[in-house]
Amino acid sequence: MTYNPDSNNTADSAVKPWSRHDDKSCYQIQSVSNAIDILELVATSANGMNLEGLRKHLGFSADTAFKLATTLERRGYLELDRLTDHYQLSLKTLELSQTFIRQAALFHHSRPIIEELSRQCGETVYIAVLKDGQSVYLEHVESRHPVRVVSRFGSQLPAYSSAGGKVMLAGLPPEALAAYLESTEFVAYTAATITDRPALERHLRQVATQGFAVNNEELESGVSGLAAPIRNHAGQIIAAVVISAPAIRISPDQQRDMLIPLIRDAAARISTRLGYTPAHPERG
Repeated sequence: MTYNPDSNNTADSAVKPWSRHDDKSCYQIQSVSNAIDILELVATSANGMNLEGLRKHLGFSADTAFKLATTLERRGYLELDRLTDHYQLSLKTLELSQTFIRQAALFHHSRPIIEELSRQCGETVYIAVLKDGQSVYLEHVESRHPVRVVSRFGSQLPAYSSAGGKVMLAGLPPEALAAYLESTEFVAYTAATITDRPALERHLRQVATQGFAVNNEELESGVSGLAAPIRNHAGQIIAAVVISAPAIRISPDQQRDMLIPLIRDAAARISTRLGYTPAHPERG
């Protein structure tokens, strides 16, 4: 038996599982493909490309080339030089590449450590990042127990009611945390969910002080978790290591005596590989 917190998602149940042998062309949206063609073409041109060049090289109609280029410009992926009428890639595309590099480094350095952590504790271990107020799972190693917690790549959990989310919220700059708290509707998923803002603020201060967070059935009855922060070279919290398991296997004694030391050590080792040292000032 495998516990899967995504299994009760009715929207997911209608989605065909991905298969390596699927014909991916049937899922292609032509307008998206055309927009990517424009970005790739502009990227290969040292001086950018005007609308006529886009039309000729890609075989688009003038109207299609104009609409796609205008959309990409308004979304910030292209810049139009008003003197030459040539489109060039914007800094936003550089930001995307930098994000990829950071995430690739995170995966590279964290994978062997979370594999070891999963072997040590016997439970499912995740790497999570904070995105739009959600704790998003990007990497995981599953427990070998017959009964275990499983979430797929990209699963999103409310930050305030998940261990990884709370660790990352605790590291936000004050103004960013205040904006999150102001814009979030706190839903009581279980009787243990913290829905009172002052209580949550006190709890997050405690998390920041102790260097780890615990989720005692705050999101799903019967499921508990622990998390510790991963820091970059500047001391900023960029991700979290998360242990998730059936609550019956994570007692307070187990947390104190085994799991908390293990997860803090794993997070510290990943942080070190990313260039962090405790001598650096720790910033959210």
